[in-house]
Amino acid sequence: MIKKLSLYTFALLGALVLFNSCKKEYESIETLDERSIKEYLAKNNIPENRDPSGFYYQIINPGTGGAVANTDSVYYTYDFKHADGTSITKNGDYTIPRTFLGYTDRFSFLTVPAVRITLGKLKKGGSARVILPSRMAFGKNGLTALGVESNEIIVIDLTLPLFNNQVEVDNFLINKFITANNLQVTTDPSRVRYIISAEGTGKTDLKETSKVNVKYTGRFLSGTTFDSSTDGVTFTLNELIPGWYKVMPGKIGTGGKIRLLIPSDLGYGQSSQTDGMGTVTIPGNSCLDFDIEVVSITN
Repeated sequence: MIKKLSLYTFALLGALVLFNSCKKEYESIETLDERSIKEYLAKNNIPENRDPSGFYYQIINPGTGGAVANTDSVYYTYDFKHADGTSITKNGDYTIPRTFLGYTDRFSFLTVPAVRITLGKLKKGGSARVILPSRMAFGKNGLTALGVESNEIIVIDLTLPLFNNQVEVDNFLINKFITANNLQVTTDPSRVRYIISAEGTGKTDLKETSKVNVKYTGRFLSGTTFDSSTDGVTFTLNELIPGWYKVMPGKIGTGGKIRLLIPSDLGYGQSSQTDGMGTVTIPGNSCLDFDIEVVSITN
């Protein structure tokens, strides 16, 4: 009887030790997160605002526009960073996504409710910062593809820009591109910006219905080339995107060279689609940068 009791007691003590060990391990991760976050807050002189769900946040600018709800469609920006400020991934210098506020927590690599919750605390025009515990981010495994280490806290900078429509977004992005590249442009009434480096001859011959042979290179504002023809390709001008046929006629002739910075609505519009000159997929709401040389014109 005594022997049986001793074995039972030993088994019970073993179970308690195992339970306490697991509990201690869980609490150590939480403690590690809290220590890392509070060190970050102190170093950057950020107040300790803790959301009930467990993340911390800083309202940098509450915004001056309207309040937003989960069912509202909003433009927003994001920048996931290491605690040292180095960017991990962001929306891109020349991309401003739009979706319903309730969907702003969805990323290809992670679902982050803290993004949606924090954006919901802002009015349009506002900005904020999320300090995300590792247990709510990439956890003990980290994410090698993004350079995130084990149990690393993540900082996310967020904004709700004061844009009401895609035209305003496109104008902002194109103007930003022009300033960044120190370009001297002319603005067409269509809102396309252009630079003529050579007028060529017979510019009055170029009409919307003209058949033209051109050499061209098409890029996104990020600088990535999505299509080009160095040997020349022939087509009727008005078969292509409006940003070409609304601007080029009367401005250049045979031998003419022009650069076009085209808003998305005069390019391929809101939906992703293949371009008219090949089989390249153009993401929706893409502003475009074309270099074009007219080789010949036929009317």
